[in-house]
Amino acid sequence: MSASENFGKRETVSDDDRMERRICWHVYNPAEGDPVWQIESGISFADLPEDWRCPNCDALQSKFMRLGHGR
Repeated sequence: MSASENFGKRETVSDDDRMERRICWHVYNPAEGDPVWQIESGISFADLPEDWRCPNCDALQSKFMRLGHGR
């Protein structure tokens, strides 16, 4: 799958995939979690709470695109 595909189906995201919101450039990295939403490190994008949104622009999870595997 290309980086430009939209991932509205969270089950297609691997545990270590970094996901990016291309409008505001926010990257969700499971290795870091999300301190704004109090998401601890190690939580994959697919396991985020249903109501989680981009902490920068408030976009839905379906608006994120895969960057690739975490490093």
